[in-house]
Amino acid sequence: MNQQKRVQIFAKLAQTIKNPTTELEYQNPFELLIAVILSAQATDVSVNRATRKLYKVANDPESILKLGEERLKKYIKTIGLYNAKAGNIIKTCRIIIDKHQGKVPDNRESLQTLPGVGRKTANVLLNTAFGQPAIAVDTHIFRLGNRTGIAPGDNVLEVEKKLLKWVPNKYKKDAHHLLILHGRYICTARKPKCRQCVINKLCEFEDKAKYA
Repeated sequence: MNQQKRVQIFAKLAQTIKNPTTELEYQNPFELLIAVILSAQATDVSVNRATRKLYKVANDPESILKLGEERLKKYIKTIGLYNAKAGNIIKTCRIIIDKHQGKVPDNRESLQTLPGVGRKTANVLLNTAFGQPAIAVDTHIFRLGNRTGIAPGDNVLEVEKKLLKWVPNKYKKDAHHLLILHGRYICTARKPKCRQCVINKLCEFEDKAKYA
């Protein structure tokens, strides 16, 4: 995979995906933070279903603390690992109030001190809430990085570093969502829709002829 191909790939994805953004529903950085914490090993659809009800009664650190862990669990009990997530959310709210004046921090170091927030979640917040050119490598992006040849790597950090190095600056801010949405709906894990793929001729997937 050469850089000219990468430029063409991202240009085609950008032309096809008109609104490259998260499918999680949120109105502010705090709502996004809670949604992303809840989204670990869960679908965006299931998270949105829960947060639509939750955010009507509590959508900032103070109101969630007032709600309390047990009542919080009732709103998110349809989501996997909800017990652990509820505990992390309560702890995170306390830290945001005590150390960050009630606002979600906009730097990686501070974000990763929050319970339930790892590098991937921090990258989502930095990119989506604060407009920084961070790339959160989830299963879709890891698969695409390796399958297409855009940024092959043995682990998510390696793929992330290569994407940050090789994604053209013009597309760096949107790369995260361009790749996730392409992976979610076209370059799927089991049966990639190569016949519908706009980057088929540029992709270096060895088995793409099988799915064409």
